Amino acid sequence: MDTDDTSAPVLLRVATRLPAQDLERARRFYSEKLGLDPVDERPGGLLYRCGGAEFVLFRSTGSSPGTFTQMALEVEDIEAAVTELRRRGVVFEEVDAPGFRTQAGIAEIEGNYPSKGARGERGAWFRDSEGNLLGVGEPVL
Repeated sequence: MDTDDTSAPVLLRVATRLPAQDLERARRFYSEKLGLDPVDERPGGLLYRCGGAEFVLFRSTGSSPGTFTQMALEVEDIEAAVTELRRRGVVFEEVDAPGFRTQAGIAEIEGNYPSKGARGERGAWFRDSEGNLLGVGEPVL
């Protein structure tokens, strides 16, 4: 395979896009519940930066089905993060599926990517004001 393929696009970074039917409601949720405020905005869009990555909330007439994790936030202490987010009014999902169950909103997940140097992960999920399913994860070393 030729590695000098000049027709391939140059990809710099990943930037998540999350739909919001009510952008002001979403702004309040991300500020009040997650402690995040946009670093920039344009008509119909709010840009956030968090942990060296960025994501955008954009005004949309559509919505996500919320049946899968659309964005995950990695934390060092999931119990502390879940406790603080609950204090701010975030409601965590309870999951009960074969081989995967949350207890007090947190699931133990076997396996992880070898490059992350972890043997597993602990995760919790919640929905934002627009129905987007977001995750919080802590690598288990």
